[in-house]
Amino acid sequence: MGRRSIRAPQTRAAWLFMTPSLIILAIFMVWPIVRNLYLSFTEYDLLSAPKWIGLANYRWMFSDADTMNALKNSLVYAVIVTPVTVALSLAFSIALNKAIRARSFVRTAIFTPFIVSLAIVAIAFRFLLDPNYGLVTSWLERIGLVMTQGILADRTSALVAVMVVGVWKNAGFYMVLFLAGLQSIPGDLYEAAELDGASGWRRFTTVTWPLLSNQTMLVCIQALSASFQVFDQIKVMTDGGPAKGTETLVVLINRLGMNNLEFGAGAAISDLLLVIVLVLSGIQYLHFSKRQVTY
Repeated sequence: MGRRSIRAPQTRAAWLFMTPSLIILAIFMVWPIVRNLYLSFTEYDLLSAPKWIGLANYRWMFSDADTMNALKNSLVYAVIVTPVTVALSLAFSIALNKAIRARSFVRTAIFTPFIVSLAIVAIAFRFLLDPNYGLVTSWLERIGLVMTQGILADRTSALVAVMVVGVWKNAGFYMVLFLAGLQSIPGDLYEAAELDGASGWRRFTTVTWPLLSNQTMLVCIQALSASFQVFDQIKVMTDGGPAKGTETLVVLINRLGMNNLEFGAGAAISDLLLVIVLVLSGIQYLHFSKRQVTY
């Protein structure tokens, strides 16, 4: 009996087990992407049948001031929030990987924001930053750091505020991923480095960081993707304001689709967002895959 005939039942069994998941992926992921791509070439207001207009939505998109503003805000948000979140979660994981008092409590406290609804978190922060009765605004006013209109009334400070919420929300989850990686590193490597006289920073750069390459790649890709898809806290806290200073691509897509019924234009911007995330994620994957270390 040939090897192919032996493996055939295993292959059929594997496909049988994968079929339900593949069907779900096709229905809820592949088909929406294909449908969205089609709608991006049409003029569609949900009330009538899609009208084919070719590349008109894409030509409009790259010449539209609002789209370019939303793209800029998305890039600024991602460029700042992604590295800050990754660095902060890595620092937390290293600090809480040691045997310290109340370690479990601190881990739980840092992770808890991730399991809380982002919309609820945004409502809480909006109250804290309210210019009339916000506790944080009151503190900052006393030391002269906030205008009487409040943090959310200024384009720059409002964008910073939603960034802080994004970092605070996700840092705990990425900390857990880094902790899993840290606990898989053999302790013998640290003992050998310490015997060689390596300092704490040297042990981090020669042992910890290289052996965390897999977790770092996963965290960076997830953090970047989440940054470009930011929506909840902006919608709740600022609704893209003031003066569209916090309007990102996803917020703009929502406004075009839900408010203006311009689903074709929104679909074109969605495709732009998808391409950006795929390209940047691919670059990160290639970067970290070349630096993977096995042990």
